[in-house]
Amino acid sequence: MSDNLEISRRRLLGTMGAAGAAGLALGGAGGAAGYAALADGGDDGPALAAVGAARVPFRGAHQAGIVQPPQACGHLVAFDLAPGAGRKEAVALMRRWSAAAERLMAGEPVGGSDSAVAKDAGPCSLTVTFGFGASFFDRTGLVARRPRELDPLPVFSSDRLDPKRSNGDLWVQIGADDALVAFHALRTLQREAGAAAKVRWQMNGFNRSPGATAHPMTTRNLMGQVDGTNNPKPTARDFDRHVFVQPGGAQPWMAGGSYAVVRRIRMLLDDWEKLPLKAQEEVIGRRKSDGAPLTGGTETTRLDLDKLGPDGRQVIPADAHARISAPEQNGGATMLRRPFSYHDGIGPDGVPDAGLLFICWQADPSRAFVPVQRKLDRGDALSRFIRHETSALFAVPGGPAEGEYVGGRLLEA
Repeated sequence: MSDNLEISRRRLLGTMGAAGAAGLALGGAGGAAGYAALADGGDDGPALAAVGAARVPFRGAHQAGIVQPPQACGHLVAFDLAPGAGRKEAVALMRRWSAAAERLMAGEPVGGSDSAVAKDAGPCSLTVTFGFGASFFDRTGLVARRPRELDPLPVFSSDRLDPKRSNGDLWVQIGADDALVAFHALRTLQREAGAAAKVRWQMNGFNRSPGATAHPMTTRNLMGQVDGTNNPKPTARDFDRHVFVQPGGAQPWMAGGSYAVVRRIRMLLDDWEKLPLKAQEEVIGRRKSDGAPLTGGTETTRLDLDKLGPDGRQVIPADAHARISAPEQNGGATMLRRPFSYHDGIGPDGVPDAGLLFICWQADPSRAFVPVQRKLDRGDALSRFIRHETSALFAVPGGPAEGEYVGGRLLEA
């Protein structure tokens, strides 16, 4: 991702000095560079550390926040247009949001009323991503431009969905490697919404922080499992075809865009943690220690789905999550998973409300998420330990070119 990083000229004004910064290592999938102070000939004081200086461009063929490594902090927010608001108000809103997002991702204040929450930090890999729900097209009189891919997701038997925390006219995904930078973006965009749109629901998530591991590695979820091993790589030959809408489709405004399925999946951690290690590994189909398949090798070794043990049974059980969700078991169905973990406290019964804010990206949900989830719904051993509590689907248009705002090709075509 080094092509997406720019070094900000802003300085680190907090307590981290050059000596302290030099001893840390930048972990996660975002890169293996150190925190060594960056030379800059401007202001006095130590240069902004690498984590703070990392900047993701706002403009490009695709919106930011899809192919970039998941950041340490995230906010997912759905908005509904206010009563009486329509296409005109949506145009003004997306113009405001796009202008604000571009400044925020550059590590710059937004207007004279900026709250200064992120004043001392750099961009910190901030990304802001915008999407439209199916209901947005009804509200703006653009039903003829609503993509087929936004048809409602089917109902799955394991769903226990809260409609108040599902769907929405508009969706914003915020990610950053600093919690204050992420909150600042959230608060700014909520304020910029003004009277045009109101928050429908909000969810807050997190991932491992850069530098927490000795070297870049796949993150773990709250079950302690390495999560994301089989994610398609942007360097793969057919990555764009699976993840992004190609030009020439029925809705030209979606070229370069993607479809985001968002699911809040509660993990029943008390039940899970009662399982012995061997049983946990058989539920997943991978070793907990390093994410390698039960059939051997390393984390990236291909699953040997035909391998039998000394007892004549499949080494990777028939209902193991890794087996059922494998692309080769689903006609090659491929999606890019980019989740956050969440923890919303502990209830009166002592049970944690925690799990995964599952986000997956694909060119067509009916060919990726839907068939895989149908198969998981029928026989995944992991289903006993999770509960799908919210669901949403959004059309995320391509990135804006110079002079454009996100969604302009839809709203002004």
